[in-house]
Amino acid sequence: MNLDQMDKTFSQGLRAALVEQVNTSSPAKVRRHRWWIGAGAFAGVGLVGGVGAATAGFFTEPGADIVTELGAPVAGAYTGTQTIELGTRPEGSTHVVVRLTCLSAGTIYWEDGANMTCTANDERSQAYMSLPLDAGQTTTEVRASDPGVRYEVKANYENRTPTEWAINENGDTYGTPNDQGEPDLIKVFATNGKLGYAYSKDLQGPEINNPEEALEYMESVKGTTLMVPVYESDGETVIGEFEAGSW
Repeated sequence: MNLDQMDKTFSQGLRAALVEQVNTSSPAKVRRHRWWIGAGAFAGVGLVGGVGAATAGFFTEPGADIVTELGAPVAGAYTGTQTIELGTRPEGSTHVVVRLTCLSAGTIYWEDGANMTCTANDERSQAYMSLPLDAGQTTTEVRASDPGVRYEVKANYENRTPTEWAINENGDTYGTPNDQGEPDLIKVFATNGKLGYAYSKDLQGPEINNPEEALEYMESVKGTTLMVPVYESDGETVIGEFEAGSW
């Protein structure tokens, strides 16, 4: 998958999500969208705290999970939609991390609907996703867009233990989003390569109340890029910018 394809997928997905949400929600319940919420497995490019960002024995960003892989991984090559047997589930397993590698062109879907699309030039491209486990679950499904799509899977049980967000002198929480929500300041990579924090409120889109507003907004931002300031953890010292989305 190339970056141009990812940008197109992002724009198409956001447009569809905006329209779908205002069709199914009352105006009071329509959320603001996060521009870094992209397509499937590639959501959050530039953010810190995703899968594998925190592992036992390493520095943990406030709010990120401490991740410990449990047991031996299972691996194999598959064709089409398959149910992957994960083997005996170790005590303490909360998630399974599923790593997918393209062996042919097509789209591969994780169990939660996240996906990666590969062309003939993308063989050996990889992506991964950490999925929560239901009680007693020892399998995970990988779906393919076509019965002939080939791919490799490496899956491993893991334990994910959340950590608390930190709080700066202004009373703002900072760190990475987790199951509890989002801190006031979210850890990101600035375009200059520096690590810092962007205000959650700066990553919000507008309030959208109906499909017409959604379509009108998407047209108004077509061809633009949203840049937001990146700060030190104090939320005051600017150290760069974060490219939060482009259309």
